[in-house]
Amino acid sequence: MANQCEQLLRLLRAEGATAELVRTNAPYRPAWAGRLPGVRAVFRLLPYFFSLWRAIGRADVVHIFANSGWSWYLFATPALWIARQRGIGAIVNYRGGQADEFFSHAPRHVHGTLAGATLRVTPSTYLQRVFAKHKLAAEVIPNIIDLTRFGQKPVRETAGGAGPHLIVTRNLEPIYDIPTALRAFAQVHARYPMARLTVAGSGPELAALGQLAAELGIAHAVSFAGRIDNAQIASLYASADCMLNPTTVDNMPISILEALASGVPVVSTDAGGIPDLVEHGVTALLVPVGDVGALAAAALRVLDEPTLAQALSAAGVAEVQRYAWPHVKQQWHDAYWRASGLQGQSHASARRAL
Repeated sequence: MANQCEQLLRLLRAEGATAELVRTNAPYRPAWAGRLPGVRAVFRLLPYFFSLWRAIGRADVVHIFANSGWSWYLFATPALWIARQRGIGAIVNYRGGQADEFFSHAPRHVHGTLAGATLRVTPSTYLQRVFAKHKLAAEVIPNIIDLTRFGQKPVRETAGGAGPHLIVTRNLEPIYDIPTALRAFAQVHARYPMARLTVAGSGPELAALGQLAAELGIAHAVSFAGRIDNAQIASLYASADCMLNPTTVDNMPISILEALASGVPVVSTDAGGIPDLVEHGVTALLVPVGDVGALAAAALRVLDEPTLAQALSAAGVAEVQRYAWPHVKQQWHDAYWRASGLQGQSHASARRAL
């Protein structure tokens, strides 16, 4: 979500729009407040509410990046309420992969607040179906991928003693099921003793995952690279022969789009909205959630069959063009015009008002 927010902000400004960001994680002021549990929540939320009130007063439309759980209550709901109080159109851009569970158990006012948004936008037809299940209309505007950041590399042939490089670009959290990727990689490593795995992400599971890698006998071949920023992520994809996405919950992962843009074959679980994003056997290989053997077998197919890898790479590069800014920007412009009441104005005047 932060990745998409950053890209959209930059691209809108390049288009000439006046776009202002209100951060939910602004630095604590004073800095010592961040070291005090309980107190730090007050020092973060009160400035956030104040910044929201001021920024929304200057806006023609409010774009709210929203998620499930506490994030909805603490950050998205106040933004919607303030927009309503100030008479400003608000778009809820909902991205929670656990939306169905959240909506099923949420208090009634959550549905009412969502229904009161000017527009509801999701990045995938999967989430659109979840909204429809809960009697909420939503339209789809897909995630953006900046293709200028990613170069396409030729698929290499991995034969004999070659050492393929596999990557995982998800955070180290339970829902992304990195243990399944490690166990699958152990099987790949048995076939390719020089194989390497880079896990690019941060999170609370780091110590447990390091211990699991040691128990599997692959610690020497696994690198936990931590969070890699946008400026450096393209280099990681350029070095990869296959991306593993072992997630148990997902919507429209930008990591898959980045891999496709880089020409890297993708092996992913079929969780959530992933089958809406890629087609099994055409743009990626999909396996059941939690199936170590299937994930390993699919990865080995990519590494053992250069023709398959090349076909997946080429199809992925072609497919990802749909998510480039030239194709997506008009959808956002139209949404902003409608939400702000500027739909009937000229293109130039509407751009200035965004």
